[in-house]
Amino acid sequence: MFTRRTLLKAFAGGVATLFALAAYPFVEVMARPRLTQYAVTPKRWTPGLKLRVVVLADIHACEPWMSLDRIGSICSAANALNGDVILLLGDYVSGMNLLTEHIPSADWSRVFSVLKAPLGVHAVLGNHDHWEDLRFQRDPLAENIAAAALRAVGIPTYINEAVRLEKDGHSFWLAGLGDQMALRPGKDFKRTMMRGIDDLPGTLAQIDDDSPVLLMAHEPDIFPQVSERVSLTLSGHTHGGQINILGWQPAAASQGSRRYPAGHYREGERDLVVSRGLGCSILPVRVGSRPEIVVIELG
Repeated sequence: MFTRRTLLKAFAGGVATLFALAAYPFVEVMARPRLTQYAVTPKRWTPGLKLRVVVLADIHACEPWMSLDRIGSICSAANALNGDVILLLGDYVSGMNLLTEHIPSADWSRVFSVLKAPLGVHAVLGNHDHWEDLRFQRDPLAENIAAAALRAVGIPTYINEAVRLEKDGHSFWLAGLGDQMALRPGKDFKRTMMRGIDDLPGTLAQIDDDSPVLLMAHEPDIFPQVSERVSLTLSGHTHGGQINILGWQPAAASQGSRRYPAGHYREGERDLVVSRGLGCSILPVRVGSRPEIVVIELG
């Protein structure tokens, strides 16, 4: 028999449950990043070359969701993983204009300066790093603010560039692709459609030996065009869908994000790893897509 007390308890429990469900998307946003690990031996990989790669993607610095203190704790966690190399895959600036406070590029880049690895810390830019830079949108030949901030603290930032690195006498190439969605459409920018500044053929043309190649590309959309010459493509951008309820993802950041939302993919003799990233864009909401730091054991 239902008593008044029983009904009040049920009502209170229902209200608490509703509050918990409403709060959960914000709780996951602020969750401690999980460590996601992959062991990959690409088809084109040098026998004997063992490489630990630590990947950070999609920071989206802003208050209160991705504060300088939180970025600092993420950097400390990345350093503790003892990677041979740390790769930053873009979108350092916030893509949210609601419920957030801007963090200047000089500030978040200063926090990144604590990152350390034997083979260095290397970066590419993401679409939001370009979209929020209105000077760059009007003049794509201007130096990007985020790129300048990273370089100012000693982090090489690649835009259609490649560099040769070496570990234990074995060489490999690290290539960084220009962003595929860098230029927004709009009357102010004299563009009717979105354009990228990526040049995959020009980037790979800089590679002059048979050493394996790691390609950093913020969006995974480029992957179907990547040749088997590239051992592994590394991407972010997707946020794992940002909302992922038992596989249902109501939105995707790009066509490639819908095809490759997160994880390790192998198509033919080509490998791709996509990070769910750490921050948020549009809204500070994550469901079923907890922030993550990625570690890849190559070889």
